[in-house]
Amino acid sequence: MASSFCSPRHALFLSSSTKSTLRDCPVRFPACNAFHSRRRLVSATRLKVSASSPAPAVDQSPSRASSRAPTVVEVDLGNRSYPIYIGSGLLDQPELLQRHIHGKRVLVVTNTTVAPLYLDKTISALTDGNPNVSVESVILPDGEQFKNMENLMKIFDKSIESRLDRRCTFVALGGGVIGDMCGYAAASYLRGVNFIQIPTTVMAQVDSSVGGKTGINHPLGKNMIGAFYQPQCVLVDTDTLNTLPDRELASGLAEVIKYGLIRDAEFFEWQEKNMPSLLARDPSAFAYAIKRSCENKAEVVSLDEKESGLRATLNLGHTFGHAIETGFGYGQWLHGEAVAAGTVMAVDMSHRLGWIDDLLAQRVGNILKEAKLPNAPPKTMTVEMFKSIMAVDKKVADGRLRLILLKGPLGNCVFTGDYDKKALDETLHAFCKS
Repeated sequence: MASSFCSPRHALFLSSSTKSTLRDCPVRFPACNAFHSRRRLVSATRLKVSASSPAPAVDQSPSRASSRAPTVVEVDLGNRSYPIYIGSGLLDQPELLQRHIHGKRVLVVTNTTVAPLYLDKTISALTDGNPNVSVESVILPDGEQFKNMENLMKIFDKSIESRLDRRCTFVALGGGVIGDMCGYAAASYLRGVNFIQIPTTVMAQVDSSVGGKTGINHPLGKNMIGAFYQPQCVLVDTDTLNTLPDRELASGLAEVIKYGLIRDAEFFEWQEKNMPSLLARDPSAFAYAIKRSCENKAEVVSLDEKESGLRATLNLGHTFGHAIETGFGYGQWLHGEAVAAGTVMAVDMSHRLGWIDDLLAQRVGNILKEAKLPNAPPKTMTVEMFKSIMAVDKKVADGRLRLILLKGPLGNCVFTGDYDKKALDETLHAFCKS
């Protein structure tokens, strides 16, 4: 087969021809090392990411930009392009949100943990100096186990009861669960209404809020029901991380680490040097990590919006990780914790195939350990549990499971079903009971 390259939240304290190329190309896409070597220093300015114009990045040391002027990374999707605003205190800048409200009605979707912290501030940002806008809200229970049809219906119930029209805007205020459900509701309500992402966790800020993947879980598989639906904008107020528990913060770092492993060796090396600063919540370090992650994701989404090939590489560790979440029980482990364990398993399999050397495998284990993330799945997971759940993964094609694996030096990966199945069996048996 052809290969393609490349929970509780806050504490209360491309063109069609491009897609065809990505789908049918029999060789790996080269790593972005040469691209990153051309990056130049930027401060609080607009960064445009597109298929024809690679995103620039800041230097190796995070710069201390103005706390008021946001950095803007643009996801280039033609007439559906949108900005990602990144900075401190952005919820205190009403003009950022209000320029993306097209009608007079807004529905804010949030959860029981985030609402007491940021709902009033968000409503103020939407209405300050703009009395013509009225805001409704729906507050859902908090956790991955609530990312289901029952809670999705609560969004629709509120929308219909409030008589929201096609010019309304849905606003997702929370982590990845809220963003995914609100986005899916926006894609479905009246066959599609505007929506805005305000991610409040590291996981959502660096990954799930960008790129338009929306959906809910099914008891038999994570994210099996959903749609690709892009927001009007993503507003990342880094101040929201001040209320994030340590466990949630570490969970989000799993996605940050992923970007370095699959396509950005310089970023991974920066993480190895700066992980203590990230864990200590250094504002400059986090601003840099969020921006660099968003640049990487925006470029991939611009090239392959609906995951025909290249975008699938963003799922390193996710096939194993989703099996953990489904088999162990939604909400038992945070998404990033499951992805971290899944990444270790994907790296182990890559090593067994002879695609990476001992040193890289060790570096992955070391950085995940330093980030206080799991290095193995729960002991209750068995080989058969993994196999049965992975058999219905979205990346299965023609009965063969395709995986994202590392291949070559740091910053390179493949999305492929062309591997020795013995290596997969050996990895599963190395980490699980039979």
